[in-house]
Amino acid sequence: MIRIPFEMMKEQFKSVLLKRGMQCSDAELCSTLIAETSLDGVYTHGANRFSVLVKAIDEKVVDVQAHAMPYESFGCFERWDGQGGVGNLNAYACMKRAIALAKEHTIGCIALKNTNHWMRPGTYGLMAAEQDCIGILWTNTIPLMPSWGGLDAKVGNNPLVLAIPAQEGPILVDMAMSLFSYGKLETYAREDRPLPVAGGYDQEGQLTKDAAQILLSKRPLPIGFWKGTSLALALDLIAASLSGGRTTRSVGMMGSEKKVSQVFLAFNLAAFSDRKNIEKEIQATLDDLRQSEPVDGNATVRFPGENRQKIRSENLRLGIPVDTTIWQAILSL
Repeated sequence: MIRIPFEMMKEQFKSVLLKRGMQCSDAELCSTLIAETSLDGVYTHGANRFSVLVKAIDEKVVDVQAHAMPYESFGCFERWDGQGGVGNLNAYACMKRAIALAKEHTIGCIALKNTNHWMRPGTYGLMAAEQDCIGILWTNTIPLMPSWGGLDAKVGNNPLVLAIPAQEGPILVDMAMSLFSYGKLETYAREDRPLPVAGGYDQEGQLTKDAAQILLSKRPLPIGFWKGTSLALALDLIAASLSGGRTTRSVGMMGSEKKVSQVFLAFNLAAFSDRKNIEKEIQATLDDLRQSEPVDGNATVRFPGENRQKIRSENLRLGIPVDTTIWQAILSL
């Protein structure tokens, strides 16, 4: 493991993207979003995933010249077409538009079709929270896990984000419908470490902490068992219906993950007459949560997203941790 300064990482990403024909302003934003993901400690969807994005560009899955555009409007709700463009740029544009609609109508919603992997989804939830909006967003994916009771992958792990403004910084829930995201499984497999708890089944149908075996079987455990696959299915069908895009089933028929469907919702809290009371109740809830008795002397109880600023500050000061092999692969691009 080595540490890379934030600006060096961002400029390396930008250089690679410019060589793939991406416009300078797009390359600047795309590289910043990815570097900031690692800066915040979400390494699985930052530097660790950059080579996957570049491979998709090289294979013409991702079109660096294409941008998401609106194609149908219903007041506070719009449908957009990602046109096969860069996933995080499309998602950024759609969340930005959802926030603008929320500032005008209190609620803003964008449903996006024909887009690509959005890298770290929490990024777009934070965009909403930083504008005093609640953000709710999700995506469908290629089939990645079986429906409950099945053996073959039929549903996506369809990540869901919930972001809520708070005095101490945004509350951020960013989770896949599988107990461990595929990015996390890949990290554990690469580092040859066991998962902290059983995360899925091996090819013999036995529960295992071996991430590599779970990746081979494509049988990760869903969150909440049958509830997780039910939620994944519902999120998939809602995203495809609202956007007019592809379901997980039809994405899977294309052989690789592309042209997925996503939804971006923003609710403008500043429009509410009781905004101050909402803020006080949120803070009171967080204070109460921290008064929980820890399970042991080393445990701490915190709200989701609480450590983000601490990790960001440390990584700005010391550099961002990156696996040496991954960094060398990025440099080779």
